[in-house]
Amino acid sequence: MTVSLPLVFVLGVIAWAAIKFLGVRLWVAVVMFGFWLSHTFLAPAIESGTRSGVGVVNGTHE
Repeated sequence: MTVSLPLVFVLGVIAWAAIKFLGVRLWVAVVMFGFWLSHTFLAPAIESGTRSGVGVVNGTHE
């Protein structure tokens, strides 16, 4: 599935509006937005950043 950057921007605005006006919790919006972003060109960067963050928290980061 190819998603263009403007669509990602629109989905980000929807996530922000859900937090601001609908009272959706931040973590729910982050998880949903993460699923949307996993289908974009940003997926490898997100995976790498997540793995690095987990490595730092676990103390296995070199």
